[in-house]
Amino acid sequence: MILIAMLIIPIAAGLLAWPIGHYRPTLGRWICLLALLANLCLSVSVWTQAGAAGASTWLAQVSYAWIPQFGIRFTLAMDGMSLLLVVLTNFLGIMGVMCSWESVKNRVGFFHFNIMWLIAALIGVFVAMDMFLFYFFWELMLVPLYLIIGIWGHERRIYATIKFFIFTQAGSLLLLVAIIALAYLHRQASGVWTFDYNDLLNTPLSRTAGMWLMLGFFAAFAVKLPAFGLHTWLPDAHTEAPTAGSVLLAGLVLKAGAYGMLRFLVPLFPDAVHEFAPIGMTLAVVGIVYGAVTAFGQRDLKRLVAYTSVSHMGFVLLAVFAWNTLALQGAMIVILAHGLTTGAMFILVGALQDRIGTRD
Repeated sequence: MILIAMLIIPIAAGLLAWPIGHYRPTLGRWICLLALLANLCLSVSVWTQAGAAGASTWLAQVSYAWIPQFGIRFTLAMDGMSLLLVVLTNFLGIMGVMCSWESVKNRVGFFHFNIMWLIAALIGVFVAMDMFLFYFFWELMLVPLYLIIGIWGHERRIYATIKFFIFTQAGSLLLLVAIIALAYLHRQASGVWTFDYNDLLNTPLSRTAGMWLMLGFFAAFAVKLPAFGLHTWLPDAHTEAPTAGSVLLAGLVLKAGAYGMLRFLVPLFPDAVHEFAPIGMTLAVVGIVYGAVTAFGQRDLKRLVAYTSVSHMGFVLLAVFAWNTLALQGAMIVILAHGLTTGAMFILVGALQDRIGTRD
């Protein structure tokens, strides 16, 4: 039940903060801040209980029937990787609310509603173990982030939001097709409809089918990461987003792409990933170098940090295709370190802009 509570708390806080924040902005902010603190305490409690109980595959899990005729269940589970990302989500959510305390003046209630629903969607992505449910949360991330940038962003926010929407939605549609195709192939092999991650791991796939399905998953995750060639939406989105939006985008949304690769891409399609590795590693190395070199040429501090993100997340992509346990462990460390450092950098850039009126 603790996993369901982690989803309900931010959703309920967002619904409560929206009307209250319209009349009492400070109270709306406090509602969200306290809700995220409660969620952080819940996630830390799972951590401490797991440490006391010893190593286990799943630290917490829950499953209910949802759409039984298609084998879709409301299945949530948390292991060590999910736990670290959920803790990071709640912590950066707190930072996002705090750094927007004075900077967001208009439609405060609706702003915090979107922040909280984005947090809930991210937590859902990190704990969903049914592929249909995962896709539901994956798409839910798009809406509040689109509104945060589009309503509270800077001068060219409409251009940035449309570009962000087109890139992410195109990748998400490919992911949806790949998920449905994988479930269909599993039904052909077993006679049973299911979207359960653990069941789909055992789906027999031909070389061609595995490669095409892997590419569908890879496209969606590579856009969010973002990988070189699919990264052009990121600098614009960061430049136009409010500070809290940039913190959550860089610190968490990009990590959803990395998580998808580590959780789903490699385990579901190991043979296809191994075959695709030379191309994937080439994209990673090009992204590392391109992001770093391009960052040197930026005068806008937000664009500079955005391009460093392209470079840093290239190391995660490199680790995914390195086919090495140590590399995957290193990728997780980079994910956490990048989430904390880029979140802090965007907060500092936002503070500088508020005080001196420029990011140049």
